[in-house]
Amino acid sequence: MILTVTPNPSLDRTYELPGLVRGAVLRATSDRVDPGGKGVNVSRAVAAAGHRTVAVAPLGGPEGALLARLLGEHGIEAAGVPIAGSTRINITLVEPDGTLTKVNAAGPEIGPAEADALLDRVRARSVGADWIACCGSLPRGLPPQWYAELVSRSHRAGTRIALDTSGPALVAALPERPDVIKPNAEELAEAVGRPLATVGDAVKAAQELCERGARSVLASLGATGQLLVEESGAYFASARVDAVRSDVGAGDASLAGFLTAGGRGRAALTSAVAHGAAAVQLAGSVMPTPAGLDLSAVVTTADVPLDLALGQPAP
Repeated sequence: MILTVTPNPSLDRTYELPGLVRGAVLRATSDRVDPGGKGVNVSRAVAAAGHRTVAVAPLGGPEGALLARLLGEHGIEAAGVPIAGSTRINITLVEPDGTLTKVNAAGPEIGPAEADALLDRVRARSVGADWIACCGSLPRGLPPQWYAELVSRSHRAGTRIALDTSGPALVAALPERPDVIKPNAEELAEAVGRPLATVGDAVKAAQELCERGARSVLASLGATGQLLVEESGAYFASARVDAVRSDVGAGDASLAGFLTAGGRGRAALTSAVAHGAAAVQLAGSVMPTPAGLDLSAVVTTADVPLDLALGQPAP
């Protein structure tokens, strides 16, 4: 079982448009609403793969009630913590050529009592969990050290932690030794305070974060591929994608694929890349099922292409 923690969940509404014209009244050719937030997306991908998952999140207002109902429809047990504010709604506009325009709301402010209730809910529901995946930015009211406290508490309870966040929240959590962190290239560069131009630069940055506390680093490098740096060494994997329909939630699908495949080593990295490649070919933030995965299309190697420029697809 994988338990996810999403401190700032959302309802994600996606509109597909014939074209985006500023100042005009536009008619969508299709629209959909999905439960959203990075941890929620991980739960959706885990459930789509046929595994049990529980989603812990603050839920408020009619939007929170709808989010809980949608989670249930996806086969996810919602462990919601009531809050005074309302769950946010994010908007994605999709043009025919695949261009995405996203509008993400700030979300509600979480009070001290609500923050403590979230930590208590994680402790209560994590019994028997194989992994806890803590994902996304922290909402207003939660200090950068909140994730660090969650990692510390969970390790004391003997549960492995995957952390997908960025900025001060990521840096503050490193000394607590999260079992895996999952930055993208920009977040990795931010964490080490320098630009990254090549896969080799990303390897050095990931190794630095391991020295600062992370037990392993799963780095999403966009179209270039994904990188795994852990105690056993560094691995690189990539997959060709013919057409990208939506990259919303693709990184979260990758993390789900990594964790459901054991959370370490080449096999888990292959699963992560296969899940991400399948997700970008689906509408909105739809998560792939096992039938949609193509593990044979993933090339995984310990011979990391250090000179490959970030942003350039692997050969």
